[in-house]
Amino acid sequence: MRILLTILLLCATLMAQEGAAPPKLVKYYMAFLKKGPAWNSPPGKEELAGLGKAHMGHLTAMHKAGKLLLAGPFGDNGDIRGILIFKGADSMEEMKALAEEDPMVKAGRMMVEIHPWYAEDGHIQ
Repeated sequence: MRILLTILLLCATLMAQEGAAPPKLVKYYMAFLKKGPAWNSPPGKEELAGLGKAHMGHLTAMHKAGKLLLAGPFGDNGDIRGILIFKGADSMEEMKALAEEDPMVKAGRMMVEIHPWYAEDGHIQ
C-alpha cells in the first residue's frame, strides 16, 4: 500500500510541475453486446445468416456516419459477445438508440450495455 501511495504522489507531483499540462480527456461511449433473451432460441440457418448480414450492415452504417469508431467480437464464447466504441454523440441516449437499432438487438439475440468512457485525446483515431 505504501508503494502504491508513493507512486501516486510521484505521478501527481510530476503532473503539477510547471509546464506540465493535464491531458485533455475525450468522452466516448463503450457498449458491450451481450447475449440477449433470444440467444438460445434455435434460429433457422437462413434467419441467422440474414441477421448477421444486417448486423454488419448496421455497424458499417454507424461507422460511415462517424458515430462508431471501433467494433469487434470477443473470442471467448462468453456472455459478452462484442464491443463497440462510439464518439460524436450528444448523449448516451443517442448512442443507446443507435445501438438498439441493430437487427440482432431488435431480434433479441443480443442486448446492449453502454457506459461513458474517457480516454486521452489523440489515443483513438
